[in-house]
Amino acid sequence: MGNLSLDIRDTSSLPTEDSHCQGFLRRNTELIMGRCQDINSQSLHKVLSGAILSLKELGLTLEREGSLRAPPTSGAPPPASGASHPSGHLAYSQFDHGDVQNGIPASAAPVQRPPASQPFLPGSAPTPVSQISTFQQYGPPPASVQQLRNHMAGMTIGGTAASAPPPAGLGYGVGPSSYPPTTGAPRPPAMPGPPLPGQTVAGPPSSQPNHISSPPPPSTMAGLHPGPPMSGLHGPPPPTHPPQPGYQMQQNGSFGQMRGPPPNYGGAYPGAPNYGSPPGPPPPPKRLDPDSIPSPIQVIEDDRNNRGSEPFVTGVRGQVPPLVTTNFLVKDQGNASPRYIRCTSYNIPCTSDMAKQSQVPLAAVIKPLAALPPEETVPYLVDHGESGPVRCNRCKAYMCPFMQFIEGGRRFQCCFCSCVTEVPPHYFQHLDHTGKRVDFYDRPELSLGSYEFLATVDYCKNNKFPSPPAFIFMIDVSYNAVKSGLVRLICEELKSLLDYLPREGNMEESAIRVGFVTYNKVLHFYNVKSSLAQPQMMVVSDVADMFVPLLDGFLVNVNESRTVIASLLDQIPEMFADTRETETVFAPVIQAGLEALKAAECAGKLFIFHTSLPIAEAPGKLKNRDDRKLINTDKEKTLFQPQTSFYNNLAKDCVAQGCCVDLFLFPNQYLDVATLGVVPYQTGGSIYKYAYFQLETDQYRFLNDLRRDVQKEVGFDAVMRVRTSTGIRATDFFGAFYMSNTTDVEMAGLDCDKTITVEFKHDDKLSEDSGALLQCALLYTSCAGQRRLRIHNLSLNCCTQLADLYRNCETDTLINYLAKYAYRGVLSSPVKTVRDALINQCAQILACYRKNCASPSSAGQLILPECMKLLPVYLNCVLKSDVLQPGPEVTTDDRAYVRQLVTSMDVAETNVFFYPRLLPLTKADVDSDSLPAAIRNSEERLSKGDIYLLENGLNIFVWVGVNVQQGLIQNLFGVSSFSQISNALSTLPVLENPFSKKVRAIVDMLQGQRSRYMKLIIVKQEDKLEMLFKHFLVEDKSLSGGASYVDFLCHMHKEIRQLLS
Repeated sequence: MGNLSLDIRDTSSLPTEDSHCQGFLRRNTELIMGRCQDINSQSLHKVLSGAILSLKELGLTLEREGSLRAPPTSGAPPPASGASHPSGHLAYSQFDHGDVQNGIPASAAPVQRPPASQPFLPGSAPTPVSQISTFQQYGPPPASVQQLRNHMAGMTIGGTAASAPPPAGLGYGVGPSSYPPTTGAPRPPAMPGPPLPGQTVAGPPSSQPNHISSPPPPSTMAGLHPGPPMSGLHGPPPPTHPPQPGYQMQQNGSFGQMRGPPPNYGGAYPGAPNYGSPPGPPPPPKRLDPDSIPSPIQVIEDDRNNRGSEPFVTGVRGQVPPLVTTNFLVKDQGNASPRYIRCTSYNIPCTSDMAKQSQVPLAAVIKPLAALPPEETVPYLVDHGESGPVRCNRCKAYMCPFMQFIEGGRRFQCCFCSCVTEVPPHYFQHLDHTGKRVDFYDRPELSLGSYEFLATVDYCKNNKFPSPPAFIFMIDVSYNAVKSGLVRLICEELKSLLDYLPREGNMEESAIRVGFVTYNKVLHFYNVKSSLAQPQMMVVSDVADMFVPLLDGFLVNVNESRTVIASLLDQIPEMFADTRETETVFAPVIQAGLEALKAAECAGKLFIFHTSLPIAEAPGKLKNRDDRKLINTDKEKTLFQPQTSFYNNLAKDCVAQGCCVDLFLFPNQYLDVATLGVVPYQTGGSIYKYAYFQLETDQYRFLNDLRRDVQKEVGFDAVMRVRTSTGIRATDFFGAFYMSNTTDVEMAGLDCDKTITVEFKHDDKLSEDSGALLQCALLYTSCAGQRRLRIHNLSLNCCTQLADLYRNCETDTLINYLAKYAYRGVLSSPVKTVRDALINQCAQILACYRKNCASPSSAGQLILPECMKLLPVYLNCVLKSDVLQPGPEVTTDDRAYVRQLVTSMDVAETNVFFYPRLLPLTKADVDSDSLPAAIRNSEERLSKGDIYLLENGLNIFVWVGVNVQQGLIQNLFGVSSFSQISNALSTLPVLENPFSKKVRAIVDMLQGQRSRYMKLIIVKQEDKLEMLFKHFLVEDKSLSGGASYVDFLCHMHKEIRQLLS
């Protein structure tokens, strides 16, 4: 195997005169780029002799099949050692989609994704590239082996000194005095996550990203209020430490507490040992070069260049698809498209022992109703008449391309359980000379990976075909909702939006019926029957025993009742204009919608618009239990749990009826998202959150979300089951759904954005010859009331060699699974335990690779599998997310909201949510349709003379440097100077010049790729909002204690070495 080897030597014990550069674990960098082929550990000692090997603490080796790449050198050069890098205090990243262009750090050769064990692209083997070798020495080597051991032992990254509570406060200064510690429980000692010394934390920003809600900004920042959380999530920050005197923020290697005195604390420890270096004038210390460690931007760009031009043909078993960030076309030839199913590995271990040894989770992220690009064909609908789909007699798997026809086509052998089943007479067909049916290409279920069957009455509730579903709009008309202008806005929008309800392909109008309810402490139902001249209101004040006061006239056809509905929507804002009622109920609102759907004998969706904690006397009444003192205690998990079981029982009733709930929240204070979100979550619905809703800045985003939510494809009353071939089985499920048994995933509604993540475990041995098969079957009711089965099939390879497993993994899917696993873990375990478990599992994955698959090399080298070289940087982003490591400005509701949001995300969404996309707008070519090349998420990549855009799926930040040319500012913002740019803009001004048009086109393109409308936030350099922006520069240290990428890589290396020793 060829290695690209990077040795990083530590000079932490050498004295230095720059007091600002004293950090825990000073790093000196030395690149040794050379081919090390077939070198055993003895000859390695000879080749890398003397100081280089003896001082080696961390080397980086990317293992690949036959090709090498020099470290990328993209972006701005790293700042001089000791440059301060405070990074912002929120961390999220959201979705990356197809046609995104990312930056290309110059490199010697593009990295190919290694071919799967059954390659599908001819000539895709990467070619070796010779590297330049440079060897330098920094100081003499230790005199003996024992001295070398002492030297290694001295380079601890992490330790166990007592830690203090996280700092809080506002400001930019570096130094201990500016940040008084927050009150509350101190952090527990010994954090294996990466807490970092020298961090500062800013107070609440005046504008918030989509899911963050701090108090509203002061009047000077008019109009810039934290908006509703759209789809923004944070990367996990690790635990915080108060700043220490005498060193700046951006140090390396500061993970965990310190064991004993760290080397080189500028005089604080006069007798710091010299660790094997005789005294003498040291060379100036260097920082580990960020360009020499794996770059997400480079990997994304390489995959785009190598795999974006050819269609991905699904005919071959176990192919690893292109990355989610690559724009590619899929041709279904027997396996489901990666748009429907992505796996953590496409070559799975043959035995459970091998799976346990590797610790690589075997999981699939399934998006059964995913939307396809226009150039791809939606699944064909197959109608087998009254007999229904052909299935295996024993395991009930559906007919698929992997079934084996025998005895001249009269029987077939099941590919899942090997049972032999008679072919029904109507389905019989002869076989050709290869054993294939002669109608193979005429039948989607024999030749394609994804297709649909029309379900028979046997697949319907009570053996009756379903009625078309209904939508019920339920509007909070309490004082806050009316005063903010929200009620009037909703009513105005619904007048036109009702013409865009979802409908089947060729239908002229939607079959969906609609109904309307308003509520505060009581509920108001409306009769909008087409024969009425005016709508009629009926009030139900007995909320303890909810019933629907009318049947006829509540759910109506939009076209038939158009004038009555329009009259009602005109009257609602006037009726409640003078209300003084501030209290609301919540559970009775859901009960009312559920009863209405029961009475109409149909499934459907409730759209609930709600503003405050439901404290009025009623079932499901809640109290304010927000308590930030619980953070970092064993009781922190209660913040994520519902405060009553009432809503779990209500959710169960909703699922049984096919009643899905979508919840739009407009809070001005705590409203307990963890509890209110239970019913939307378990029914397969969505939550949207717009904190401190302001009409002028937030209406556009809310209306875009509402329009898309009402119009998108959705299946009702859905049940999903995943079948597997003998040897593995589905054991665990993550997502927004309800399960009443161990196999069936039940959802009152499932839309085109929702994913279900499934984990598999071995229950027997697998064979390399036959591989492994998955079949996902989704039974659902379409928006026209048609009962259907959607089937997705996928075949995977099986391996007896660990190297084959590691060669066919997909890191983006792995991170999606690990984030969901961790976010569920916080419901039952302390957050610290969850973080430690994540770090430990990833260290075990990489240690197993190092031990079993890598060429022999020095213990001082960190060796990463080619397919997993981004695992450390992405894992660090998850650890720094607000759910696992909140900054002081992140509210309990924000964390609960993000936790639920991430649980249903697909792989593209978690990719950009945890590692946001950062584009230099000033480098955009105004004459081209392409995006500017992306750059890495670090402050040192930003230039004061440029404008940048950062997106994470929930928010779009536009950062403007202080030295940007006046002409660019005029062209983009329509003002003449930097100081005149307004932070209050929620959209960019429409100006007639090429730069303005290009930037707005980029924003529109990004908005179109995301499932939620992203909030636009303008950030001026050195403005107080900049701290918020820096929270998303995820390669830097975060102010809530999260490690920088460089530091975390060092920490992972230490963990791996401990496991190996």
